[in-house]
Amino acid sequence: MTNIALHDMTIANRRPGSGLGAFPSPLAVDRFSREPFHRQIYAWYQAAISDGRLRPGQTLPSTRALAAELKVSRAPVLAAFEQLTAEGYLEAVVGSGTRVCATMTSAGRPRSQGEVARARLARGDRRISRRASALVLPEQPWLAHPGAFRASLPALDKFPSQTWATLMARHSRGRSPATMGYGDPMGHLPLREAVARYLGAARGVRCTASQVMIVSGSQQGLHVAARALLDAGDRILVEEPGYPGAHAAFASAQLAMVPVRVDPEGLVVAEGTLAAPDARAAYVTPSHQYPLGAGMSAPRRLQLLGWARERSAWIIEDDYDSEFRYGARPMPALQGLDAACRTIYVGTFSKVMFPALRVGYLVVPEDLVPAFRAIRESNDIFASTPTQAALADFLSEGHFARHLRRMRLVYEKRRAWLRSALESRLERRLSVSGIEAGMHLTGLLGDGADDVALCSRLSALGVSSIPLSTCFLAAPASPGLILGYGNADEAELARGVAALEAVLPPG
Repeated sequence: MTNIALHDMTIANRRPGSGLGAFPSPLAVDRFSREPFHRQIYAWYQAAISDGRLRPGQTLPSTRALAAELKVSRAPVLAAFEQLTAEGYLEAVVGSGTRVCATMTSAGRPRSQGEVARARLARGDRRISRRASALVLPEQPWLAHPGAFRASLPALDKFPSQTWATLMARHSRGRSPATMGYGDPMGHLPLREAVARYLGAARGVRCTASQVMIVSGSQQGLHVAARALLDAGDRILVEEPGYPGAHAAFASAQLAMVPVRVDPEGLVVAEGTLAAPDARAAYVTPSHQYPLGAGMSAPRRLQLLGWARERSAWIIEDDYDSEFRYGARPMPALQGLDAACRTIYVGTFSKVMFPALRVGYLVVPEDLVPAFRAIRESNDIFASTPTQAALADFLSEGHFARHLRRMRLVYEKRRAWLRSALESRLERRLSVSGIEAGMHLTGLLGDGADDVALCSRLSALGVSSIPLSTCFLAAPASPGLILGYGNADEAELARGVAALEAVLPPG
């Protein structure tokens, strides 16, 4: 018996699910060709290995399985594999079946698709859209590390993973048509009902479940809102500095963004009105301005709502981490004050639970629901229903509220430690802003500081801090460091502060 056949027997005797990684191939034999089957099989595999479609070490189907797939006898498959093995393309490994030779090199093979694409790009004949070109960012090394001072990342080790796993298993085992088939573009109704109850009680949002849309994170919510409300070229007021993710969403929708200065009371509405009297929308983070941390004052909120009502404009309210406020009661949502129903409310579970959950929500005025639903349905149809069902239980059974209470205490302690360390050790080199809420502080630097270079140096030391200047649309941009503390304990924060001391210029 041949070596190939012996290894096929080893495969057949293995227990199922042993992870061999062999996949059906797109190979097909031509029954009308004069070339024998074994030569056709040999030629296909030889070419696939040579041009990189099959990689070194990749497992091949057994000869028995491949013969059944091709509807030929096993003899030509055995002959082809034996020849490929003899020439060094394949190797038979005891206990692992037949695979592409692990030492196979790429010498002499045709150029890969990636190499061809790079050559075209170098010649300038591989165009992409202007929209995509505007969204391509330079490398951001400051996003590489999950500890200090990575912004927008919650304390992942504090999440009740076992509870979540139990809820996910509950809905994965159920396998009901309601959770396995196509879902409602607006979202799983029990989750929408739970979100509406939570927002009404905790954030002062006025809504029913029919107005709640579940989206794959707040970023998708911004994309949906931009496309449902505005046309390409429409002007939208945005905070300066502001959230780069919103800038990307609005640029993707080809909106004309008008940066408007932020002061300690929030967006300076009067300046926005003068700069863009024809603006059709405004994007704001009123509960905790990103990135500077101010909360929008009551007079400024009323001024913004009056502007939207008088101009028939829209307000997109991003309430990204309002659950975490220290030393004062949480600020209620702007949407709850909007009697004219001009506000679209955007929220997310990424900051309270974990980003990989990819669940956010919109609260949409009742008359806009059909338009938002149509935009969402054209995008990705609906979010994962089993995940939504588990999240509905997480809220309804009280797990969310308990986790939220615990995390407020954790973040308050970390914020206080970091604030004290920065003020005692870096007082003359860094001015701290945004201390009342959220999961990050902002350290303001002196004029002329290069925050991008500083953040790159911090990244080399294993610390992630976002340059404040990247949050500006217009020049000149103020330099600073966004210092997240959500996913860093005191020991990690201490290492981060030590890194800051090493890279910041003397005071």
